[in-house]
Amino acid sequence: MSTAMNFSSKSFNPRPPDKGSFPLDHLGECKEFKDKFMNCLRESKFDNSLCRQQSKEYLECRMERQLMTKEPLEKLGFKDLIDSNASEKQRQMKT
Repeated sequence: MSTAMNFSSKSFNPRPPDKGSFPLDHLGECKEFKDKFMNCLRESKFDNSLCRQQSKEYLECRMERQLMTKEPLEKLGFKDLIDSNASEKQRQMKT
């Protein structure tokens, strides 16, 4: 029994990228933020928990320049950094 497989009969249906996939930064718009994040990773022996602020700034840059879909930072795992930034700003405004 042999079955002939005709691969050319299947049609290709493009779909949007999975969450977490985003276009490359060909123009280097967020290169400064990426470099800060990568330097932090190297200095911390690739312990990304020590570089969360830099990671947040990099993702914010990408969202602002439409290199990735805008997402609430809480949904990306930065709720604690947002809360600490907000309380820091309130302290600065009081002085």
